[in-house]
Amino acid sequence: MPDHYLTHIELLIILVLVTFTEQSFCQLESLKWTKQEISYAKPDSYEEHHYSFHADDTGEFIKKSFINAYWFFISDVDGDNCLFRPSCSTFFIDATEETNIFQGTLMFSDRLMRDFNPFKNYHYPKDKSGHYYDPSINYSLSSQKIKYLPPTFIVEDE
Repeated sequence: MPDHYLTHIELLIILVLVTFTEQSFCQLESLKWTKQEISYAKPDSYEEHHYSFHADDTGEFIKKSFINAYWFFISDVDGDNCLFRPSCSTFFIDATEETNIFQGTLMFSDRLMRDFNPFKNYHYPKDKSGHYYDPSINYSLSSQKIKYLPPTFIVEDE
């Protein structure tokens, strides 16, 4: 008889759970079911590139030529898939303005090589959008300009 008694208690518990579970997930009268418009399009944060060769000196002309070539052959074809912020082309512009065309090109090449590193999580902080934060100023030779941020840090604004 005790086995039969436990079975009834178990059935009562199951009945109570099903009843309260159904009541907790029921549709309210104020929230009618309506058709939802869902967009599966990836949000586009594409920057409009302005291809210009106007320059005041030869170094700036060479820099703009490299940037335009990078935009045309790599960035526009690949889309917004750079894992870093600022983007690789912005990094190149900042690096050449901070140093010179030769050092900026070397820094940009290094950045492209680091883009393929599978262990990025352990070295770079992230911004709010989930991209790795890696500004060119952190590779400056001036220790006053370098802002070290631990990899667990979330960058709010730049």
